[in-house]
Amino acid sequence: MLSTTLWLILNGLGVFSAGHALLNKLDPRAALGWIVTNLAVPGIGPLFYWLFGVNRIRSRARDWQTRGQGLPWTEPEFCPWSPEIAETLPFRHENFQALLSLSDAVTRRPLCPSNHITVLFNGEQAYPAMLDAIRNARESVHLATYIFESNTVGREFADALRTAADRGVTVRVLVDALGECYSLPLARKLLRGSKVHVARFLPPSLSGRGIYFNMRNHRKILVVDDEIGFTGGMNIGDRHLAADTHNKHRVVDIHFKIEGPTVAHLQDAFLEDWGFATRERVTPSRIPEAIPHGEAFCRGISAGPNEDFEKLHWIVIGALNCARERICIMTPYFIPNRALVSAINSAALRGVKVDVILPRQNNLPFVGWATEAYVWELARYGTRIYFQPPPFVHSKLLLVDNDYALVGSANLDPRSLRLNFEFNVEIYSSTLVKQLKDHCDSIISISDRTTVYEIDSRPMLRRLWTSFFKLFSPYL
Repeated sequence: MLSTTLWLILNGLGVFSAGHALLNKLDPRAALGWIVTNLAVPGIGPLFYWLFGVNRIRSRARDWQTRGQGLPWTEPEFCPWSPEIAETLPFRHENFQALLSLSDAVTRRPLCPSNHITVLFNGEQAYPAMLDAIRNARESVHLATYIFESNTVGREFADALRTAADRGVTVRVLVDALGECYSLPLARKLLRGSKVHVARFLPPSLSGRGIYFNMRNHRKILVVDDEIGFTGGMNIGDRHLAADTHNKHRVVDIHFKIEGPTVAHLQDAFLEDWGFATRERVTPSRIPEAIPHGEAFCRGISAGPNEDFEKLHWIVIGALNCARERICIMTPYFIPNRALVSAINSAALRGVKVDVILPRQNNLPFVGWATEAYVWELARYGTRIYFQPPPFVHSKLLLVDNDYALVGSANLDPRSLRLNFEFNVEIYSSTLVKQLKDHCDSIISISDRTTVYEIDSRPMLRRLWTSFFKLFSPYL
C-alpha cells in the first residue's frame, strides 16, 4: 500500500511539473525536454526541473528589487542633444536609429551624452586606477564583483576599502555568494571587524530565498562618490595581472573607467542589487555631471532573470542587424543560440565583414569544446573565426561599424544572456570604437584563423566529441 501511494505521489508530481513546463517554457524544445523528463523519471525528473528548470527568482526579484528605485533623475526631462547637431550623431543615422529605438523600448535608462571613457587593459592598468579612486573617496564607495579573491590583489583592495571606511567614507561591498568561493579564505573575512558593509548576493539557504546554482550576480561595478565608475569584465584578483608570466592562471581582460552622467546607471544597478541583498534602500547623494568635451553617448544596461525582456539578447541581435561595414566580436565564452547564429550569418551574407575572436586556451574546456562545434556553421557563410594565443583571454567586446560598442560583464552564451545578472554599457563614440578596433586588429594579427577546410579536416572522434558537448549548450 505504501509503495502504491508513493508511486501515485511521484507520478502526480511528475504530471504537475510537466504541466508547469508546458505553460511556462517559451522555447518548445525546452518545454518538450522537461515534459519528457518529468514524466519518464518519476521523482528525479521533477526534482531536477524545480532545481534547474524553473526561474523561481523572477517574481520574487520584482518584489524585492524595485526597478529604478528612487532615481527619477536618471530620466532627462528634455532631449539632451540640440536639433542643430542631431543629424551628425551616429545614432541618428538610418541604421543606428533603429537600434536606438530598440534600446529605448527595452531598457529603462536613457542614452546620456557628455561621458568620457578610458580603456584599461588588464589588472596592471585597471587596479591602480580603481585603488586610486577608492583611496581618494570622500563620501562613498560601492563595489560589486562576482569574484573577490583573497590573494595579493584582493588583500590590497580589502586594505583600501577598510582604510576608506575608517576615515568616514561609506563603503558597501557586494560579492556573489557562489563567486566568493573561488578563493580561500573568503574575501568577506578580510573585511570582518571593519566598518565596511559587506553583503552576499543570493547565499544558499534552506529557510530563506532558497538555493540557486544559476542566476548569479556576474556584474562588475565600482562607483566612487557618485562621480567615477568602473565596469567591464574584470573581477578582483591576481589572475588579471597578465604581465606576470609566472602566474599559471593569468588572464587577459579589459575594463573601463567612466566619467559623466552614465555613472548614474552604474550606481542605479549597484543600489538595486544592494537593496535586493540587504533590503536597505539607499539614495545617491548627487547627480553625476557632464564631462566637458566628453564625446561618448552611453547607456547602462542591467540584464537578468528578473527583467521583463531578454534585453541584452535583443540588443545584441539588433546591433548585428544594424551593421553595414564591420562587426567585431571578442568573447571568452561563445555559445550562440539559433537567433544569434542567424544574425551573424545574415550579416556576413549581406557583405558585412564579421570577425569573431575567441581564446585558443579556454579555462572551461567543456565550453571550448562546445564552441568548436559552432564555428563551422559561421565560417561556412563567411564569418572569420580567429583563435588568439594563450594566456586565456576574458575580454568581452561587440563593435559595430565605426561608432558603436557594447562592453561589460556579459558573454555570448546562455548563462549570461538568460540566467545571470549582468551589466553592460552601450557606447556611441568614434574615438573609443577606433581604439578598440585597433586593439582587435592587433590581436587578429597574432591569431590563427580557422577555415571550413581545417574544421572539416579534424578527426571524426574530435568532431563527435565537440558535437556531444554542443548538446549541453543551453546549460553551459
